[in-house]
Amino acid sequence: MTFTPAASFTTRPTLRGTFGMSASTHWTATATAQSVLERGGNAFDAAVAAAFVLHVVEPHLNGPGGDLVALVRPAGRAEPVVLMGQGPAPARATIEHFRGRGLDLVPGAGGLAAAVPGAVDAWLLLLRDHGTWELGDVLAYAIGYARDGHPLVAGAAAIIARVADLFRDHWPTSAERWMPEGTPPAVDTLVSNPAYADVLDGLVAAGAGVDPVRGAHARADDVQRRQAEADHSQRDDAQAGHASRDRAPRDDRAARIDAARAHWMTTVLPEAAAFIAQPHRHADGADHPGILNAQDLADWRASFEPAVSTSFRGWDVFKAGTWTQGPALLHTLRLIEASDDLDPSSVEGAHLLLEAQKLSYADRDAWFGDAGGAVDLDALLADDYVASRRALIGPEASSQWHPGSPEGRDPVLPPLRTDHASTDGSTGEPTVDRSGQTRGDTCHLDVIDRWGNVVSATPSGGWLQSSPTVPSLGFCLGTRLQATWLVPGHPASLTPGRRPRTTLTPTLVSRGAEVIAIGSPGGDQQDQWQLTVLLRMLVGGYSAQQAIDAPNLNITALIDSFWPRTWVPAGVALEDRIGDDVIAALEQRGHRVRRAGDWALGRVTAVGRGADGVLWAAANPRGAQGYAAGR
Repeated sequence: MTFTPAASFTTRPTLRGTFGMSASTHWTATATAQSVLERGGNAFDAAVAAAFVLHVVEPHLNGPGGDLVALVRPAGRAEPVVLMGQGPAPARATIEHFRGRGLDLVPGAGGLAAAVPGAVDAWLLLLRDHGTWELGDVLAYAIGYARDGHPLVAGAAAIIARVADLFRDHWPTSAERWMPEGTPPAVDTLVSNPAYADVLDGLVAAGAGVDPVRGAHARADDVQRRQAEADHSQRDDAQAGHASRDRAPRDDRAARIDAARAHWMTTVLPEAAAFIAQPHRHADGADHPGILNAQDLADWRASFEPAVSTSFRGWDVFKAGTWTQGPALLHTLRLIEASDDLDPSSVEGAHLLLEAQKLSYADRDAWFGDAGGAVDLDALLADDYVASRRALIGPEASSQWHPGSPEGRDPVLPPLRTDHASTDGSTGEPTVDRSGQTRGDTCHLDVIDRWGNVVSATPSGGWLQSSPTVPSLGFCLGTRLQATWLVPGHPASLTPGRRPRTTLTPTLVSRGAEVIAIGSPGGDQQDQWQLTVLLRMLVGGYSAQQAIDAPNLNITALIDSFWPRTWVPAGVALEDRIGDDVIAALEQRGHRVRRAGDWALGRVTAVGRGADGVLWAAANPRGAQGYAAGR
């Protein structure tokens, strides 16, 4: 098998070393993670610290009111576990309730689409069970940026400008938060979020047993300062899991983190739920009250669960289950494994990847979800079913939406809509219209440390444009329920207590001592962009940075997971650098090609360990935000 030769020039090097590696979609989060490693923390301490910083510096791509999926592999373990930070639909979130409000889809912006926020509780669970640092130490970075300020990135500035009228006319608390001077802030404006800094101080105070003196969010500067002065000496054990001699016993540390978790779920978030219970403008143009309440929040906590996997040419590929879109990547890999040409930059290879993914994502759209009737993965990945699906791939582009019947059942079909133009996720930033609806995007971070702990995490939701800002908290709630259907009987039907099927889909790949942690923002395109990178690395022999830099492509011939849930039959988005000859040949085969520009598709980052034990990291240059660091 011959691949297009990898470019000799890369936008930045593949970093290599033996100490620790971090990569994320924002340079400040990467620097934070690496700082934690340098101070003796492990990969999980580093990931949690970086994640809270992402809430502050990429507020248009994730927030405290959002959600999270991560793959977590402690040193010495052969397989990762899934950190499940996707909250369920509220008890009152029934199809009947939404239909009764004149809706045929869950709106893409507004508090009615809020699931139970899961990200913060999940990060704190990871810190409790696999980290080593005290909560105050970990949150100090985010508190500092929220209180003292950070330069506003171009993507956030553009989105605030796009929804400025919505904020002024309908969401005045968001206008006050993001346009304090009355106009959208310019790129690189120093912005702060003291309300969120107070919230984080309140978590530290709750964990330390300090009574709040300013409502629910007391400052805990003294507590934080004492904890920040604790010894961060390097651990000698492979797990880096023992408390240092200057710290309280680990059991006490766990209790402090649990106290902070309880404060978040029972004090902070109910304040947000009460705020969005007031009617406010939604993406459908009407005003609706939110339905999330304190009992929904009290009844849920983040958890760990087993990962699912398949093998691909000697590698084990791990994903979260069918409550995410992750198994679609496993299905795609099974469909293409025996093929001779897997080069995304060749006509045959690109066509194969596009056609295989049409089939995989049709099955995703028909069979994935957390409600009743979701597909059994053994049936989806079974040899006979994979062979039957592979046989459908022909020399011409299919314009059909063609789900299969992996268990012999007929699928419950969601509506197919083509009346709104679908987007390709280009530039890695969310496409947002003036009503605030977002077609999905997020952040990603990967960390590996010298002991062998590794994490790949994709936090999202709670975008600044999701719903009105809660003024006392400095953030808003997410809109993940827009990924559910108001159609009874579908595996992704809106169902109280069930998780909406999320697009968040980090990946972990291993072979013996080798490991790769990888992921990308991009809504429905996340795994599609990871697929090309993985194929170029695992089959084509590219370095990680060569693979990330190489031109990307994806289908839009799937049902968008974000309001208004449209699709483009035979639709393809690709980067112009693939070349005019390849593009013309794909068009001749019937693909509806949309050129996205030279550097537009994907924000993939990755870290890993090679067979020689050397650590490495690479990050996406698109959008001029992602960076890797390490030594």
